[in-house]
Amino acid sequence: MAEYVDDAVLDAVLTASRTVVAVATQSLGAAAEETTIAQYRALVVLASRGPQRMVDLARALGVTPSTAGRMCDRLLRKGLIRRQRARTDRREVLVSITGAGRQVVDQATARRRTLLAQILERLPAGQQSATAEAFRAFAAAAGEIPDGQWPPPDGPEEPDDRDSVADRQAERSAAAGIGA
Repeated sequence: MAEYVDDAVLDAVLTASRTVVAVATQSLGAAAEETTIAQYRALVVLASRGPQRMVDLARALGVTPSTAGRMCDRLLRKGLIRRQRARTDRREVLVSITGAGRQVVDQATARRRTLLAQILERLPAGQQSATAEAFRAFAAAAGEIPDGQWPPPDGPEEPDDRDSVADRQAERSAAAGIGA
């Protein structure tokens, strides 16, 4: 691991990051009127990592749990996420993306692919490959999960508070040692 980062390297990445932020903003399209970049990032984390405890979502976003909570309140009102109790510990609340939230992410990703392709087309093939390799390493160093490794959009979800009465009674019986 490098102990020193050359200022010229840092300046180049800083300049490129402005381009990436501009593409990210443009890729939101009409959703940008309803969804901030920070809210979009929360949706991406939930789409790529699956249901998260609020504290884990906050950590992934680099914000405090209270900030993540307020952000989730807004996303919940828009129908882009859901909150549900974890099956293993009913005191624990998990946040997950809804179909509508996943649609926002998927549409922005499709637009982003188009915008990035337009930029990459201006580079010779060798520079395109070098750029891709550098970005793969950069994303890995940042802990980003590649799209191909995201959980499926309609994967298994944790149950919400509408579990059947029989399920809740069975859990209480098991916890009390009844029927074991």
